Amino acid sequence: MKQAAAIKVRTTLQRKAWWRAFLNREAITAYLFILPAMLGFAVFYLYPTLRGLQISTTDWNLLSDPDFVGLENYQTMFQDPVFWNALRVSGIYVLLNIPVQTIVGLFLAVAMDRLTRSMLVRAALIVPYLISNVIAAMVWLWLLDPFLGIVNSALTTLGFSYQSFFGTPELALPTIAGVNIWRHMGLTALLFYAGLQGIPRSVYEAAMIDGSDEITTFWRITLPLLRPVTVFVLVTSIVGSFQIFDTIAVATGGGPVDATRALVFYIYDNAFKFFKMGYASAMAITLFAILIFFSIVQLRLFRADQSDLS
Repeated sequence: MKQAAAIKVRTTLQRKAWWRAFLNREAITAYLFILPAMLGFAVFYLYPTLRGLQISTTDWNLLSDPDFVGLENYQTMFQDPVFWNALRVSGIYVLLNIPVQTIVGLFLAVAMDRLTRSMLVRAALIVPYLISNVIAAMVWLWLLDPFLGIVNSALTTLGFSYQSFFGTPELALPTIAGVNIWRHMGLTALLFYAGLQGIPRSVYEAAMIDGSDEITTFWRITLPLLRPVTVFVLVTSIVGSFQIFDTIAVATGGGPVDATRALVFYIYDNAFKFFKMGYASAMAITLFAILIFFSIVQLRLFRADQSDLS
C-alpha cells in the first residue's frame, strides 16, 4: 500500500517537473524564437501537404466542386503506363545525375583544399548555381543547337557529325543531367569544402607521421570524416533531382517520345493541362512517400546520427 502511494507521489512530482520545464522562462523564450519558423512550416508545408492528400481522394477539374472518389486515383495511377514510365525516367535521371555530381564536387573540394583556397575560385564555382534553371537551360539549348550551336560547330571542325543533344531519345536525358551537373557541382563542391575545414589538421599530421600516402589518407580519413556532409549532399540532391522540372520544360517539353517526361513534369501536365487535380495530387503524394522512404534509408544506411570525430 505504501509502495503504491510512493509510486503515485513520484509520478505526480515527475509530471509537475515536466510541466515546469515546459513552461519555464527559458523554454517560453525558445518557443517564441521558433514560432515564426513553425508558422511558416505549418502554412507553406504542413497545410499544403494535408490539403494535397485530401485533394488526391477527389475528382476535381478546378472549375466544378470536387467529387470524393476515395482511392480511385491511386488505383488509376498504378495502372497507368505513362506514370510508370515517368517514374522510370526520374529514376534514370537520378542515377545519371547524383553519382557524377557528387564525385566531381568532392574532387573539386579536395583540389581546392589541397591546392588553393582562393575566394575567387570559390566564387567562380558557385556562379552556375546562382543562374536560374530556366536561364541555364536556355543557354545550353543555344550552345547545343544542332546547326547553330558552338558545341556542334566544334564537333564538325574535329570531323564528327552534328548531334541533336536535346532531340534524340538516347541523348536527351543524359544531356539534361549534364546541364544540371554543371549547374550544381559548384554548390556540392563548396559543401564538401566546408566539411573538409571541420576535419582537424592534427589527424592528417598523425597519418603523415605513420607513413600514410595521399590515397590511403583520403579513403581512410577524409571520406569517413565527411560522412555527415555526404549524407546531407546525397539526401538534398536526390530529393531535388526527383523534382526536376524547369530544365525539361524549357529544353525538351517532355520529349522526344516521352524520353524526358519525368514524374514532376507528368504531374504538371495532369494538373494544369488536363485539369485532373485529384490524379495529379495522388501522384504528388506518392512521390512524397518515395522521397521520405529514400531519405530515411540514406540516413540509416550512413548512420547520420553518429560522428567519427567523437
